[in-house]
Amino acid sequence: MRITGDPVETGLATSMARPGGNITGVADFVSPIGKHIEFLKQVAPRLKRVAVLQNPAGNQTEVQLRQSREVARALGLELYAVGARTPQELDAAFASIVADRSGALAVLADGLFTIHRARIAEFALKARLPAIYARREFAEAGGLMSYGSSLSEQYRLVANLVDKILRGAKPADLPVEQPGRFELVLNVKTAHALGLTIPPSLLLRADRVLD
Repeated sequence: MRITGDPVETGLATSMARPGGNITGVADFVSPIGKHIEFLKQVAPRLKRVAVLQNPAGNQTEVQLRQSREVARALGLELYAVGARTPQELDAAFASIVADRSGALAVLADGLFTIHRARIAEFALKARLPAIYARREFAEAGGLMSYGSSLSEQYRLVANLVDKILRGAKPADLPVEQPGRFELVLNVKTAHALGLTIPPSLLLRADRVLD
């Protein structure tokens, strides 16, 4: 499996160390959404209100929203959550964000949003919204910045588990893996288009800077 939810909470595994049954894999459910809000505040110090694009059908959406609200409150920011369950609902979500006059956008991790990353990044640029995403693929598609685990790392972990199973290991005995680190990717070209100056401290922290 390669999932973004907690396999123990959803009943897929007995524990992370010994999943039991006939399943193992990679679970990416530790959300860095709190850092997303902090990074947005760094690139837009006068920020007062942040829109959060979320999929109400996502299995970790409520957890991520709760975490984002806690961090926003601590930073003195207001949060505006807007949902989209299907590609057809994205335009309505975009219109709602514009009408709300939010000053920045945080996009929660979700497969739907990853598939439509270019469309979302294009909206943020046209609306002149500093935006942050959970996958580097968004920054590569024109998004301002991303902070999260690497999909390529996750699939490498999955491949290692498949190799062990093909060599005779039992899935029930193989611990469920989790990505080991988060990566920060900045798109300087998009920052210039938005009229933003990325703080030197953030540039130094970045794992990748796209020109």
